[in-house]
Amino acid sequence: FGDSLQSFVETHPAFTDEERDLEIIMAILSNYTPNCLVRAEVSCPVETLKGAGPGMDATTFAERFARAVRIARIDPYRAVTHNKGIFNGIDAVVVATANDFRAVEAGGHAYAARDGQYRSLSQCEIKDGQFRFWLDIPLALGTVGGLTRLHPLARRSLEILGLPSAQELMQIIAATGLAQNFAAVRSLVTTGIQQGHMKMHLMNILNHLEADVEQIDKAIQYFADKVVSFTAVRDFLQLNKT
Repeated sequence: FGDSLQSFVETHPAFTDEERDLEIIMAILSNYTPNCLVRAEVSCPVETLKGAGPGMDATTFAERFARAVRIARIDPYRAVTHNKGIFNGIDAVVVATANDFRAVEAGGHAYAARDGQYRSLSQCEIKDGQFRFWLDIPLALGTVGGLTRLHPLARRSLEILGLPSAQELMQIIAATGLAQNFAAVRSLVTTGIQQGHMKMHLMNILNHLEADVEQIDKAIQYFADKVVSFTAVRDFLQLNKT
């Protein structure tokens, strides 16, 4: 669709009599699509968040979560990393379906700075005992044409998603971004993200060192409360050869 639209603007530089005297410098479409806005939203009674934060009651967790999102709305330094996390989820689905993740990111970051200050794309509020969390993001995606149906992996990805329409794919991708953001902020206001990062780091090292299933199980238990490093994991495997 993008190629077709680009061809159109290049071959039709003047549209009305009033425009015929204008000098055409270039003809190019824009990846900024604020009129193609998608919202993903979730809400629930605050009390249903019981257990979401270890050692916290539901109200404390909800308030800490909302404050963390509010910080990302106010502080550009936090907003950049906050939104980067959202795109961790979004980009995965965009790439898997052979859409242009660079265009999606560029448009999303522009929207985040639409009022002159870079802000978080997601927002959160607690009102009348209800926890509400939502994400607004401009998305212009396709499921027909280009590589979306030609590339076997992109085609398979769309099949796994139930062969969604373009509009449905935009909804799926926005919801993925919101879910990822919830998981990240939840970690930040409870255990911290390092715990999850270290678990992933441990698995990467174990795979690199070609650990077997038994060694992996033992390593996960052993490093549950210890610092993970390449040397430490290598030494552990040498002591636990099967």
